[in-house]
Amino acid sequence: MSKQAYLVAEDGAIGQELVPAQAEVHDIVPAKARPIPRISIQAFCEDAKTAEVLQAARADRRLAKSHVSVHMGGAPAAVAHYLESPTPNLIIVETTLPRNQMLAELDRLAECCDAGTKVVVIGHMNDVVLYRELLKRGVSEYLIAPVAPMQLIESLSGLYNNPDTDPVGNVMAFIGAKGGVGSSTVCHNAAWAMSEILKADVVVADLDLAFGTTGLDFNQDPVQGIAEALQSPERLDEVLLDRLLTKCSERLSIFAAPVVLDRDYDISADACDIVLDIVRQNVPFVAVDLPHTWTPWVKRVLLHADEIIVTAMPDLANLRNAKNLIDLLKQHRTNDGPPRLVMNMVKTPKRPEIPVKEFAAALDLEPVQVIEFDSETFGLAANNGQMVEEYSGKAKAVQQFRDLALALAHRKELKDDKKKASLVPLGPLLEKLKFKR
Repeated sequence: MSKQAYLVAEDGAIGQELVPAQAEVHDIVPAKARPIPRISIQAFCEDAKTAEVLQAARADRRLAKSHVSVHMGGAPAAVAHYLESPTPNLIIVETTLPRNQMLAELDRLAECCDAGTKVVVIGHMNDVVLYRELLKRGVSEYLIAPVAPMQLIESLSGLYNNPDTDPVGNVMAFIGAKGGVGSSTVCHNAAWAMSEILKADVVVADLDLAFGTTGLDFNQDPVQGIAEALQSPERLDEVLLDRLLTKCSERLSIFAAPVVLDRDYDISADACDIVLDIVRQNVPFVAVDLPHTWTPWVKRVLLHADEIIVTAMPDLANLRNAKNLIDLLKQHRTNDGPPRLVMNMVKTPKRPEIPVKEFAAALDLEPVQVIEFDSETFGLAANNGQMVEEYSGKAKAVQQFRDLALALAHRKELKDDKKKASLVPLGPLLEKLKFKR
C-alpha cells in the first residue's frame, strides 16, 4: 500500500469524480496524539493532584503498551531510588523547589541516569530562564503545573514519535448493538465513501471470521485474508500484508474473513493488536468490522480504537445493549469523545419502534446519522456486490454515508451558497424604476 496517501489525507486534496460541484473538504480538528511505544515510565510527584493526572493518563489507550508507575516524593525520591536501581526509558519528575535547588536536584538525578533515559520535569514556575537551563542540562520537556491528562499524553507522544515520519493511521471500530442491525453495511459503505472522497487508502478488516460479509459486499472471493495474519502475527510485515489484502478499488482494500466453519477461530487480543498496528502503519484509515459478540479481544479493539461507531435499530433490545456498551466505553475512554451512534433501518413498515428522540435521550447521545429503511436499494446493492452509491447515486443514504465518512476522518464538506450566484444586482433595476417615475 502506498504511504503517499498520508500526504493526501493531511493536505485535504480531493478528487473531483464523486465530490459534488463547488464542494471542498477541510480539517475540523487538529491532529491527535499518536500511540506511545512499549516503554517504561516512572513518575515521582509532589502534589497528589499531579499524581491523579498521571493515573488518568496511564489508563488512556495511547499508553496501553507502556508500563507506567507513579510514586510520591518528587526529585529527592527519584535520586534515592535510582542510586540502587536502573533507570527506565522515561522519568517524570514534579518539583516545587526554587530554581537553584531544583537545578541542583536534577544534576544529582543526572548522575544516576543511564544513557538514553529521557527526563520530563513538571514545575510550578513559569520562568523562561529556568526553561533554558533545563534544556541545557538535557531535560526533554518542561511542563508547568497544573497539567491535564491529554496535555501530558501529547507531550510524551511528541518525544517518541518523529513528526517527519508517516503518521499512524486511524482505526475505526464498527459494532452492532444487536445482531442483524446492519453494522457491516454501515462500515463498508462509510469506508468506501472515505476512500473515494479523500482519495486516501482505506483497509476494511473483517474480524467476523466465521460469518463475515466483506467479501460478498465487495464481490470478492479471496483465497487468503486476515485469518492467516492472526494465526502468525509475528510474520506479518508490509510485504506479506500486500499479499494478504484484496484490492477492491484504486484506494480500498479488504482484509477478508475466511468464512468457513470446519476450523476453530481462537483469536488472541495480542494478535489483534499486532495485526492492526501493522495495518495502520501502512494506510491512513483502517475500518474494523467487528462481530456482535463479547470477548477479550473485541473489548480491547474497542477500547483502543480511535473512533467507535455503534449501529442500532430503534427497539428495546438495541436500546439496552447500546446503553451498556456506550456507558462502558465512556467510562474507560475518559480522554476521548463519546462513541458515534448510527440509527439504522428506521421507519420499517409495520414494526413498532422507539422514537429516535427518546432513544437518543435514554443514551444521552445524539445519533450522527439516522438511516431510514430502504430494502430495495440496500438489498439490490448487496446482491450485486456493490456499495449503495455505486448502485444508486440518488439514494438518500448516499449523502449520509458521505457525511459519516467525513466525520470519521475529521473533515467537513463546505459548499458554496448557490443562492448568492443567482442574485441579480439591484442597483441598475432601482435606477430604471426611479427614471420611469
